[in-house]
Amino acid sequence: MPGEDISQALEAARALQESRIATILTQLGENVTDASEAEAVTRHYLQVLERVEEQKLDAAISVKLTQLGLDLDADGCLANVQRLVERAKELGNFLWIDMEGTAYTNATLQLYRRMRAQHPNVGVCLQSYLYRTEKDLADLLPLAPAIRLVKGAYNEPPELAYPRKKDVDENFFRLAQRLLDPEVRKAGTRAGFATHDLRLIQKIEQVAHELGLPKQSVEFQLLYGIQRPEQVRLAQAGYRVRVLISYGSQWFPWFMRRLAERPANLTFVMRNLFSG
Repeated sequence: MPGEDISQALEAARALQESRIATILTQLGENVTDASEAEAVTRHYLQVLERVEEQKLDAAISVKLTQLGLDLDADGCLANVQRLVERAKELGNFLWIDMEGTAYTNATLQLYRRMRAQHPNVGVCLQSYLYRTEKDLADLLPLAPAIRLVKGAYNEPPELAYPRKKDVDENFFRLAQRLLDPEVRKAGTRAGFATHDLRLIQKIEQVAHELGLPKQSVEFQLLYGIQRPEQVRLAQAGYRVRVLISYGSQWFPWFMRRLAERPANLTFVMRNLFSG
C-alpha cells in the first residue's frame, strides 16, 4: 500500500502512469453491517471517479459487493453498483467487481450478468483455484465479458477448490488459454491476467506470440509493490499493465483475516517483497 488515504493512492497511480503502467484503485473493507456504510462507500467511489477524471489518470476502480451492502440487501447493492457503473461510463472509465469467498460466488456472478447486459464497462474476477470456474467462464463468454483472472486467496475446502498449488496453476493456464483464443477475443471478451508467477506470465506471453496477438492487446495485472521489475519489463515490452492499488484504514483487519484464512498468503507477500 502507498498509504491509507485516496490522495496517496492517486499519487502512486500518477507515478506509475509515467512508466506507462495503468492502475486499479480499491478501498479495503468488506461485509459492512449497515446500509449507511454501504452508501458511504458508494459515495467514496463516486468521488474517486471524479478525481481520476480531474487528474487525467488511467485508473479504474474495483469494488467488493459486500462492501456495497450485499449482505444487507441484494437490490440495494445492485443499485449502488448501478450508480458506479453509470458514472464510470459517463466518464469513459471502468469498474471491476471483485470476487470474494464461495459463499458469494453465485450472487456475484448473477449481479455481474445483470450489469453486463446493460453496460460494457464492467468486469468480474474469476478464481482459478475453484473447480467451478471453468464452467463459470464458459457460461459468461456469450456475454463478451471482461474477466480478471486470479488464483484466489480465500481458504476454501478441498471439495470446492484445488488444494495443490500445482493444480491451481495448471487451471489458471488452461483458463488463460481459453481467454486468449482468437474466436473468444473476436467476440469482444477482455481478459486481465492477474498473477505474479513469472513462469505463468512467460507461458501466457508465449501463447500470445504463437497466436500472433499484438502485445498491446494482452493485459497483465499485478499488485502495487509486488514484482515491480516485472511490471516495468512488461510495460516496456509493449503489454498492457495494470497495477492494483489498495488503500484505506481497514488494512490491518483485512490483512489479519487473510492470514487467518490462508497463512500461505504471508509467505507469498514476503517472498515477492524480497525478490524485488
